[in-house]
Amino acid sequence: MTRVAAIDCGTNSIRLLVADADPDTGELTDLDRRMTIVRLGQGVDRTGRLAPEALERTFAACREYAEIIKEHGAEHLRFVATSASRDAENRDEFVRGVLDILGVEPEVITGDQEAEFSFTGATRELTGRTDLHRPFLVVDIGGGSTEFVIGDDHVRAARSVDVGCVRMTERHLVRDGAVTDPPTGEQIAAMRADIEAALDHAEETVPLREAHTLVGLAGSVTTVSAIAQDLPEYDSEAIHHSRVSRDRVREITEWLLRSTHAERAAVPSMHPGRVDVIGAGALVLLAIMERIGAEEVVVSEHDILDGIAWSCASETR
Repeated sequence: MTRVAAIDCGTNSIRLLVADADPDTGELTDLDRRMTIVRLGQGVDRTGRLAPEALERTFAACREYAEIIKEHGAEHLRFVATSASRDAENRDEFVRGVLDILGVEPEVITGDQEAEFSFTGATRELTGRTDLHRPFLVVDIGGGSTEFVIGDDHVRAARSVDVGCVRMTERHLVRDGAVTDPPTGEQIAAMRADIEAALDHAEETVPLREAHTLVGLAGSVTTVSAIAQDLPEYDSEAIHHSRVSRDRVREITEWLLRSTHAERAAVPSMHPGRVDVIGAGALVLLAIMERIGAEEVVVSEHDILDGIAWSCASETR
C-alpha cells in the first residue's frame, strides 16, 4: 500500500486527491478529495497569458493543499497541469510558484497524456462490469479542452481538442466584458458550430462512433447528472455511475441556455463557480451524444485525478 497525493490543475478548477493505493488489488482508497474553483484560464484564450489574479487564486489553493498533504503524510506527490498552462506565454511563472509552495514541479502534460490519465481513472473499476459493453469512449469536458479516448482494457486512440466550458463561454457568450444572460440564438449557434468543428477534428484520430459505452467526466457532466436527478445538494455517491439519457441531457441543456444567472444559481447542486459556464459544458456533452448516437452517458466521479494517483503509485513500485 502506498500513500499518494495527486493534483490536477485545469482551466477552471484545481483538485486534490490523497489516497492509499494498492496496485496489486487495484484498490484506491480516498483519504481526502477536494476541488477549488480558481479559474486559472481566465482570459487565456484572448490574451495568451495567465492573469495575475488567476495565478494568486491558484497559489492560494496550492498552499492549502500543501498543508493537507503534510497532515496525511503522503509519500509521493504528482502535480499535473492541463490546458490553460499549456497555452500560456507566462507558464514559467506558474511553474516557479507551484515549485516554491509544493516542492514539485508541475508537469504540463500534452492533451494525449491527459486523455490517457482520464481513461485509466474512469475505467479501471468498470472493466469487470457485464452490463457495460466495450469499447468505452471516455470524454473529459474540462474548462479549456475536451479529451476523447477510446479503448477496451487499454487505450486505442486519444485526442484533445480546444473546446471546454470556460473557453466556449469566453469565446461566444461574453459581450462587453460580461456573460450574456441568457445567450442569444446566434451566440448558441456559433458555439455549436465551433463544437461540431472540434468533433470533426477529434474524429480524425478517434473513431468516436465505434464506442458502445460513453463515459462522461468532470464538472459539467456531473452537474448535468445532479440536475437530472433533482438532487437537493451535490452528492458524489448518487452521481458516480449514474446514467443520463440523451433526451434528458437535451432538456437540461436547453433549459440552462435559456435560463438566467439567478435561475441557474438557485439549483441546489450547482457549484457557484459553474453557474456562468455550465450551459456551454452541457452543450458540449449534448453535441457529443448526438454525434455518436449515444442513448445515455455513464457519469463517473473518477477521472484524470484518479489516473494521476495510479500513475504516481505505479512509479513507486
